[in-house]
Amino acid sequence: MTRTIPSQLLTAAAFAPFGDVLDVTGTPDKIINQGLCGRHHDRATLDFGPQGRAGISLFNAEPRELPYRLEMVERHPEGSQAFIPMHQHPFLVIVAPDEGGVPGTPLAFVTDGAQAINLHRGTWHGVLTPLAAPGFFAVVDRIGTTANLQEHWFDAPYTVTGR
Repeated sequence: MTRTIPSQLLTAAAFAPFGDVLDVTGTPDKIINQGLCGRHHDRATLDFGPQGRAGISLFNAEPRELPYRLEMVERHPEGSQAFIPMHQHPFLVIVAPDEGGVPGTPLAFVTDGAQAINLHRGTWHGVLTPLAAPGFFAVVDRIGTTANLQEHWFDAPYTVTGR
């Protein structure tokens, strides 16, 4: 049995239970650099727990296509995780509410090409899924020595479709 999830455009309001949408919409908080740069200040709540520190990694992910077969989600109980594209191509973001320690029904979002995301600590999410090449991302997440990855494989896969 395959279950279907339609993707939707990523919005801050729809994504709020799972994390932060990082973009430069609205009026900048500050104008800096001799008036030539708008700073949109402190856009994400980064959380690395008491035993971790922030790290910046670079990812190079293979592009995927819609419809996309979703078989597994993961979460990081010890820290948040931000995905910042180093391109202006949309990417697929899959999240699921926690229902007693297991993921509930997933939701799928597609960025507009100028958005990044920060997943709250413990949020169930799909793997990094660029929809075009290159799949270059800067990732800000927890670096530490304690376990910070839990995976959940679904009994039946989901198919994520376009809007």
